[in-house]
Amino acid sequence: MRKPTHVCVELRHCHGNTERMIRRFLKKVKKERIIEETIERMRFTKPSEAKRLKRRKAARRRLREERKRTRRRESQDKKR
Repeated sequence: MRKPTHVCVELRHCHGNTERMIRRFLKKVKKERIIEETIERMRFTKPSEAKRLKRRKAARRRLREERKRTRRRESQDKKR
């Protein structure tokens, strides 16, 4: 089980703008994966299915990181 997360947004950090405060709160909630975790916990997933999903997520993450690296290299090469 994960550590409890405390997501809070203060009005003074958003300069009194409530819309900005809501957006900031939603970003923090997404970053902490709070909503995704509750959706996952609604249904039981078999251990084999969980492993399969974990592998897929890891592969997707690797591809994303590789694309980032190649883009950075290309942008650096263009600068030179």
